[in-house]
Amino acid sequence: MTLHILALETSSSLCGVALLSQSQEGVAVQSASHDATAEHAERLLPMIDEVLASAGVQRNQVSTIAFGQGPGGFTGLRVACGVTQGIAFALNMPVIPVSSLLAVADQDYAARGDMPAAIRVVVQDARMAEVYLAAYGLEGTQGWKMLQPPVLLAVDDVGAWLDQAYRSAGQPKDGIRLLGDAVAEYPALVFLAQQRAWLSVGPALRASAEGIARLALRDWHAGRAVSPDLAAPLYVRNKVAFTTAERQEGAGGNPRAPMLEPTVVAPGIGQVIIDVMRRDDLNAVADIERSVQSFPWSRGNFADGLDAGYSAWVARQGGAVVGFYMAMHAPDIAHILVIAVRPDCQSHGVGNTLLQHCERRARERGLPALLLEVRPSNEKAITFYERLGFQVIATRKAYYPAGHGQREDGLVMQKNLDADLPADTGGKKGAVPLSGAPGQSGASQ
Repeated sequence: MTLHILALETSSSLCGVALLSQSQEGVAVQSASHDATAEHAERLLPMIDEVLASAGVQRNQVSTIAFGQGPGGFTGLRVACGVTQGIAFALNMPVIPVSSLLAVADQDYAARGDMPAAIRVVVQDARMAEVYLAAYGLEGTQGWKMLQPPVLLAVDDVGAWLDQAYRSAGQPKDGIRLLGDAVAEYPALVFLAQQRAWLSVGPALRASAEGIARLALRDWHAGRAVSPDLAAPLYVRNKVAFTTAERQEGAGGNPRAPMLEPTVVAPGIGQVIIDVMRRDDLNAVADIERSVQSFPWSRGNFADGLDAGYSAWVARQGGAVVGFYMAMHAPDIAHILVIAVRPDCQSHGVGNTLLQHCERRARERGLPALLLEVRPSNEKAITFYERLGFQVIATRKAYYPAGHGQREDGLVMQKNLDADLPADTGGKKGAVPLSGAPGQSGASQ
């Protein structure tokens, strides 16, 4: 039986349709494309009919529909996703969303698979002197691993991002390869490679429908097809411009993704990078938590925290996670839910760096204080927090599990970030919320 995958790609000005057919004889691909702006909606359906007719395949013979989910232009992404869902619902078939930036990395590898590169960084023109950026690495027969989820960056910030990515990856001997249509649009990106021996520049590729189809074939055999109601574009730029009111408050231009956090030097262990916690980090984070806590958070607890949108960050050293924290930003305070450092990296400044990072992000949000809980028996942690300016302001009775059916109190510690307010504000701005789910929070250093 022949497998037919219909693939659509409209994330850029390139509108493409491909039909990938896999049989005992091998894989064959039929495709059509058109390069123009603002024509995707009128071109896509006729191109689908053209490709299917050319291959002699009926719509009901198609097994699944794949689409480039972006990031990219809003209108183009909606067209591909909407057409995919309409056909899939009508024919009762699953769909396969595929990252358009990953398709670019895969297309480059397929064309130059003999060219070594530890990391492929794809930059797609996002207009307004910005790019959509993502990074991928190959893991042998396991396929692609996403090293950096798609973000929106100013062109001027790409160099700093690349420098940090190179350090974070342990300065891979095969270097980094930069590719995507933005390298043709912004000559400054090509100039970056002239200053960095470890950086090479690839072609100005855009995602193609054929590239989407080939990735979808792997996803199909891996069982990653989903119901059409779960299909959704990948939007990285959530808003095109600030409102008038936001500009009056000092914002201007287009909202951008924040720059990656700076590299710091932890005495005794070298460079440490503070980076966003990702799902790929959860096993390492849970391992560290188990190594320092008698009653640790589970991997599922951390996953729930990511899903809830908590501020979650890790400290990386040589690519390995050596510490982390997760915090909740309430309207009047930043609550550090959990923080920990790998035992062999303690007393080297990692915990201090993580807390400083948390404090800076709280200040950026105008929050007046940091709050955390700690066991009274954890004297080392209490001394550490006091040295950094935290004070004990309350006790949560029977807050922590202690084994054998017993409970241990939790000391509430707060660091005031507003010099005009005392540590205990008596219910005013920055007051400690003494209610909440007990037993899960636990800060350790």
